[in-house]
Parts: sequence; C-alpha cells; structure tokens
Amino acid sequence: MITALKGLYSGVFGGIERLTDGWFMGLFARLAFSSALMMFFLNSAATKVGSGFPANLIPTVNAYAQMLPPVAEQYGYNADKIPFFPYALIVYGGTYAEFILPVLILVGLFARAASAAMIGFIAVMTYVDINFHSADAKTIGVLFDRVQDSVISDQRLLWCIPLIYLILKGPGILSLDAIFGNFFKEEEI
Repeated sequence: MITALKGLYSGVFGGIERLTDGWFMGLFARLAFSSALMMFFLNSAATKVGSGFPANLIPTVNAYAQMLPPVAEQYGYNADKIPFFPYALIVYGGTYAEFILPVLILVGLFARAASAAMIGFIAVMTYVDINFHSADAKTIGVLFDRVQDSVISDQRLLWCIPLIYLILKGPGILSLDAIFGNFFKEEEI
C-alpha cells in the first residue's frame, strides 16, 4: 500500500515537474513580480520626472525629495543647486532603475542582473523609507511575528522571493535571455 502511494505520488508530481521543467518557474517568477510590482515602480518613477520629451528623461526636485530628503532640503529644494556627484548621479540611477529594471525582468532580458539590481534597489528604498520618511514600527514590522502585513519587512521580503529565484535559476526558456542565448549560440557554430 505504501509503495503504491509512493509510486502514485512520484508519478503525479514527477510528471508535473517534467512538464514544467525549464520554462514554467522562470516565467511564473517574472509574471508574479511584474503583475504585482511593475506598475508600482513605473508609477513611482513617473512621479520623479517631468512630463513630455525631454523632461520625462530628467529627474525633478521631487525625485530628490523622495530619494534624498535631507539633500533636497539642504539645497532649498532647488535641483539645479544639488551637486551632480554623488547626489544627482544617485537620483538619475535610481529613477532610471525604476523605469528599466521591472521591464527587463518582465521580458526576461538580462534577468539575473536586473533581478539582483532590483533587490539592491529595494534595499536602498527600504533604507530611505526607514531613515528619511519616518516609517513607524508598525510599518517596518518584524519578521517571524504573528502579524503578516507590515509594509516593509513582510511585503519586501515577499517581493524578493521571485527575484532570488530568477538570480539562482534564470528566467527560463520563454525569455529574451533564452532567445538571444540560442541565437548567439547558433552564430558561434
């Protein structure tokens, strides 16, 4: 009886594993992250730039106020007075990261690097939220407590799970990484 149940179990879940091997989890991780967070990051980035071309390529003082509040205050909320290095460089990098990284993750292009960079972005975002936006203890939360709804510790940990999967296993065969990888592999032959 136990042997039959073990065989049934192995047959069912082994079959599912074989059917999904190489494509499903990478695609699922990308879609899960993107469906939950891509528009969040794109909308956040949009609040940091002007409207119309070329203003939509240039971070406004709002970007400085969101990302580096003490620096924006120090320079009287005048973006033209804020030194490029390191402050404007940080703001440009952070703003472009919010626009570019979620899209790269969705399409699976440079997915491992984009996922690692997105985790770095989330870490910096968390640091800024805690240290400069006066996040309270309830917002920060505590891991391994009985409350699962803290905006920072609980949610951002869950944000990172599909990204960690993508770093470790890649985006799968249904991705631009795989398509370009196969294209260049054929060119080498």
